[in-house]
Amino acid sequence: MDLIKSLKSLTEEPLRRAARERKDSPLAVRFISIVDKVVNTGKACSVWPVQFGLACCAIEMIATAAARYDLDRFGIIMRPSPRQSDCMIVAGTVTAKMAPVLERLYHQMPEPKWVIALGNCAVSGGRFYQDAYSVVKGVDRIIPVDIYIPGCPPRPESLLDGLLKLHDKIRGESIADDPVREGIRPGMSGYEPAGE
Repeated sequence: MDLIKSLKSLTEEPLRRAARERKDSPLAVRFISIVDKVVNTGKACSVWPVQFGLACCAIEMIATAAARYDLDRFGIIMRPSPRQSDCMIVAGTVTAKMAPVLERLYHQMPEPKWVIALGNCAVSGGRFYQDAYSVVKGVDRIIPVDIYIPGCPPRPESLLDGLLKLHDKIRGESIADDPVREGIRPGMSGYEPAGE
């Protein structure tokens, strides 16, 4: 385990490390802001979510990707494989039996990655929270979630709003920030900064 951590610290992005070391210089601040704008616009305008539809919320997710709402105009293209995706939309009831599969797919996604919990069942267990022992009481108990979209089922407009909030969140990131480690961003519980 120590070998893996030392390799990760050696292979950390050189641009990010240089930005953190020189982030107080006025010229570096200007350079970092320009690089942030270019890189984050590219990331925000090319979000490729993996479809993980488990229940009725998946119908709303599919309707959002159809011609009427047209996610392509935002650069959002649904992908069938987690290895080609940088966002996961969890739509529907997650059961205890499905939780390991969800976690495995999440870990197959490349960094940086984001997660959207779509619908009450994905956010908090929904109407099955009290009566079913097999329902996970929210996706955030399995993987870190960035955007929560409540509703039973949420309308396609709600998913569009959540995706635009994800765009804003991506545009707010900086190369001078600490890197994301295993899906956990700086400021989230469980984040361990790398030893410099």
